[in-house]
Amino acid sequence: MYKVIFHNQNKLFEVYAEQVSMSNIFGFVEVSKFMFNEPGQILLDVAEEKLRHEFEGVDFSLIPMQAIVRIDSVKERGSARITDSATGNVMPFPGLPPQKN
Repeated sequence: MYKVIFHNQNKLFEVYAEQVSMSNIFGFVEVSKFMFNEPGQILLDVAEEKLRHEFEGVDFSLIPMQAIVRIDSVKERGSARITDSATGNVMPFPGLPPQKN
C-alpha cells in the first residue's frame, strides 16, 4: 500500500493506493486502486468523502511527476485528505507554475 502526496489545483492531496508505477506516458506516475473508508463506516473527515467522490469510477490516475511531493510505502492506511498547499512545511518542487493569489 502506498501513500501518495501531490499538488492539484493549489491544494495538497494525500491519497492511499494499492498500486503506484511509472506510466507509459513520459513524465507521469500512474496511481491505481485507490483506498478509502467503506461507505458504511463512520466518516471522521469530510475531505476523505470528497476525495472518494472525485476518484469514484477512476481506474487509474496519471499524475505529473513534478506535482508529486512524496510517495511512501506504508503498512497501515490513514485518512485521505486535502489541505491548502500554502499551509504546512511542504515546499513545491522547482518548476511548478507560480501560484495565483
